[in-house]
Amino acid sequence: MKIPAYFESGRPIFSFEFFPPKTEEGVEHLFRTIGELKALAPAFVSVTYGAGGSNRQRTVEVVKRIKGEHGVEAMAHLTCVGSDRDEIDRVLGQLKEAGIENVLALRGDPPKGEATFTRTADGFSYAYELVAYIRKRHHFSIGGACYPEGHVECRDLDKDLGHLKTKVDTGLDFIITQLFFDNRCYFDFVKRARAIGIGVPILPGIMPITNVGQVKRFTEMCGASIPASLLCELEAVQDDPAAVMALGIGHAATQCRELLSNGAPGIHFYTLNKSPATRAILRSLSDLR
Repeated sequence: MKIPAYFESGRPIFSFEFFPPKTEEGVEHLFRTIGELKALAPAFVSVTYGAGGSNRQRTVEVVKRIKGEHGVEAMAHLTCVGSDRDEIDRVLGQLKEAGIENVLALRGDPPKGEATFTRTADGFSYAYELVAYIRKRHHFSIGGACYPEGHVECRDLDKDLGHLKTKVDTGLDFIITQLFFDNRCYFDFVKRARAIGIGVPILPGIMPITNVGQVKRFTEMCGASIPASLLCELEAVQDDPAAVMALGIGHAATQCRELLSNGAPGIHFYTLNKSPATRAILRSLSDLR
């Protein structure tokens, strides 16, 4: 089923993001997590491409298994990194054969050890080019990424929003945001996006905080921010894992409730391949589902 159909239902949708593990042990752990989260009836789950476009074959294998063995709608991430048109067509062909109908089209980050993105020969430099290519040659539902606080490589918010408008006009069906911890970032972003004619669903991406050092690294890498008051609370309990978990779950649950109560079409959870925090948050939102 194509993801836009879920948005058309008028009910909040919930989805989960996973990354492809590097080991067989990690894969089995992932599928235990998926089994635990499947009971929460997600509209779909997505699987990333790995840093720098690595693990692309593992991504294909994981989404095929999620849909084939678990019957959960799966979306594969697809990036421009390290891929020419033939490779992109090959991956899309594999996905089509497996019954996958949804892809998240991204430029992707540079491979490890490289500071800047380099276009592959006969490949693409920007996500909008990949979107246009998929739209012209294939029949997938296409999602894209957006950055409420601006892309880490483009801190001019108006310019970054203009880039998003180009992607949407090229053929995106929906957008998923980068993680954020202050809902004003999302609501302000949606208002600005609608003002320039971006009309597709904008699904907020939420990452429950479970480790203080980890969330600091993530926000530094992606250009998001942690509100000063939240950071102060986290640092006060950072040596107590249970307290960090409780604080992270509580903050994310409050975020989700406010987002859904004020018009967000659903929540996309960045799970980090773990289920306890996401399960706890969704239990607290049972009245809104």
